[in-house]
Amino acid sequence: MINIELNQVTKIYPGAKDPAVKEVSLTIESGSIITLLGPSGCGKTTTLRLIAGFERASSGSISLAGRTVSSDNVWVPPEKRGIGMVFQDYALFPHLDVYHNISFGYKEKDVNQRVEEVLQLVGMKGFEKRLIHELSGGQQQRVALARALAKRPAVVLLDEPFSNLDADLRSCMRVDVRRILKKAGATAVFVSHDQRDAFTISDKVVVMKEGVIQQIGTPREIYQYPDNRFVASFVGQSNILKGVMGYDGRSVETVIGNIPCDHTHGMKAEDPVLLSIRPDSFERDDAGDIEGRVLFQTYTGDSNDVTIQVPRDGRDIALMVHLHPEEEVNTGEWLRFKVLPDFVAVMSEKPPTGKLL
Repeated sequence: MINIELNQVTKIYPGAKDPAVKEVSLTIESGSIITLLGPSGCGKTTTLRLIAGFERASSGSISLAGRTVSSDNVWVPPEKRGIGMVFQDYALFPHLDVYHNISFGYKEKDVNQRVEEVLQLVGMKGFEKRLIHELSGGQQQRVALARALAKRPAVVLLDEPFSNLDADLRSCMRVDVRRILKKAGATAVFVSHDQRDAFTISDKVVVMKEGVIQQIGTPREIYQYPDNRFVASFVGQSNILKGVMGYDGRSVETVIGNIPCDHTHGMKAEDPVLLSIRPDSFERDDAGDIEGRVLFQTYTGDSNDVTIQVPRDGRDIALMVHLHPEEEVNTGEWLRFKVLPDFVAVMSEKPPTGKLL
């Protein structure tokens, strides 16, 4: 069942030359969690505000739980949309305790029971009398989420809720928030510029740039099979090469050789293509066809990120590869690699004309 539907939604702010959101169409199924992911100014927060009713679309329509809430001739104000909102700074009342923060604005007779239910859900039972300043950042976030869920909203909207948390707490809260939302059966839209946030919490990710949706897919689809250069570069790291589809339909001829590829977008033999090769696709192999010299390396803890220089046809091609964190190499050392097809994808974007690079 579709719970949120945006149809050709555009938002142009007064005095702006370009739209903040341009012809965005999106359907979100009931009980799913999606993330609007992109850099600052991509339109993700504006899209969230349009769903919430904090902004009015210049054109297009928005429906929540089968009811049109925004169109050329329909406008439902935010307080009547059945929205639960978790703001970036949580927007909790410092002069109220946890109980009264959660119950604020709740008009039903079962208020005590409902507050107890959501406190149990977010793991905060027993904190009812605590003031906000007596809570940690993670606890404050749980209270904000409990307040958003208390009214049994049709949709929960979360605007970069992890941005004020330190790295360790942020990692824990990603998992906790997903668990809480799933247990509540909530439909949620999450806004972030952070790939780890998006991948951990989401069923699907919507990548945006300059107000336009670039790709919609599961975290695995977005990472392994980016549709275009922007997605490949913004979501993780990628080596992007021009190439020509091979006759077998499962490989691409590039400046660094013939690269195996299982995701080809249905391109035909000899079609010019753009190829995304994630650094994870390179595997050390003394018999590998790709040989390069180590230019520099960065140890991240999760991996050893190595840039190698591959000489081809009188040019030097720089490639990023990920090695196991325990694997040590030296600057200037020559290494050989083979390419695994799992993280290689032909992109739908048309390649520019010119040499294969």
